[in-house]
Amino acid sequence: MKNYFSSSFKLGVLGGGQLGRMLLSETKKLDIYTAILDPNEAAPCAKICNEFHCGDLLDYDTVYQFGKQVDLLTIEIENVNIDALDALAAEGLPIYPKPENLRIIQSKADQKSFYEKNDIPTAPFKRFDTLQALQTAVENAEVTLPFVWKAARFGYDGNGVKIIRQASDLNNLTPDACIAENLVPFKNELAVIVARNASGALTTYPVVEMEFHPEANQVEYVICPARIDTKVAEKARNIALQVANAFDFVGLLAVEMFQTENDEILVNEVAPRTHNSGHYSIEASYTSQFEQHLRSILDLPLGKTDSKLAGIMVNLVGAEGHSGDVYYENLESILEIDGVSPHIYGKKHTKPFRKMGHVTIVHEDVNEARKIAQEVKETIKVISK
Repeated sequence: MKNYFSSSFKLGVLGGGQLGRMLLSETKKLDIYTAILDPNEAAPCAKICNEFHCGDLLDYDTVYQFGKQVDLLTIEIENVNIDALDALAAEGLPIYPKPENLRIIQSKADQKSFYEKNDIPTAPFKRFDTLQALQTAVENAEVTLPFVWKAARFGYDGNGVKIIRQASDLNNLTPDACIAENLVPFKNELAVIVARNASGALTTYPVVEMEFHPEANQVEYVICPARIDTKVAEKARNIALQVANAFDFVGLLAVEMFQTENDEILVNEVAPRTHNSGHYSIEASYTSQFEQHLRSILDLPLGKTDSKLAGIMVNLVGAEGHSGDVYYENLESILEIDGVSPHIYGKKHTKPFRKMGHVTIVHEDVNEARKIAQEVKETIKVISK
């Protein structure tokens, strides 16, 4: 086995945001030399990685030249130049997740077609090359209102997704390729994180339940374990494994799903990396998602995914009406509560709904943890000075 630890091995990571920052806590534990590429000189990883490169993740030459300097390449954000990754892979550089997976996942339209081709349950949809083509289809009653509009590329954290209830809701959206997806009544939004290494070993974390902010369309709470029937949870885990195997995926794959009114499971979308829905694992699990990501891409034995305690994650996002130098109001107050662990991402400037950190609450009882999470959410505020 290759010696990754306290050696000349260099792990390259495309992206230096909060996911990279939390990954670095694991590379430091194992003394793995880590180089980061990110377009922001003040990225959360910039001051704490072994080697920081500032550059555009979508620029071919920048990504290619960075890849030439490392021994294995991974990502913490999927919006990267895939052509450069293809060239590096052709030259023998190990890249996980694989570029062919990232190419599909970058496009919500291609993702949906992939699920359809591989008999993975997902909400019915139609693809359109332009917004104009969709508007014409709506005018001709070829698409039934209401439906969900999704930009084919580069959507995140609620951006690039909108419920269309009337034709005028399509005004002022991006003009590019998109999908119109049936609006599915659902009980819960769920997620399952799958880990798979290059040898084919794979495992799943417990099913989590996600509660979203009604306006920002961002996750407010992630609850583990999900408060659902065990048969539904088993179905969700099996479908997540089906998705990972269909991709022949290596790394960490977060599979987001809907639990319908009839307890069917429909895949919404996937993230080919560590994910918001797994942050609880740092405190609550035997193996955090960030350590598991390293184990996966380095083809090491996968860690135990069981939870030690129930875990709930509360997102800390910038308060509405506040932009500027960040101040975490009442942080000291939540530190007085047993089982509460704040994580601050190192972003110096806040703006409304920007992800600035998260708080994990662990407890023997998931319902009690949820009550504490509510208290935390109502106490700490991310404001500007």
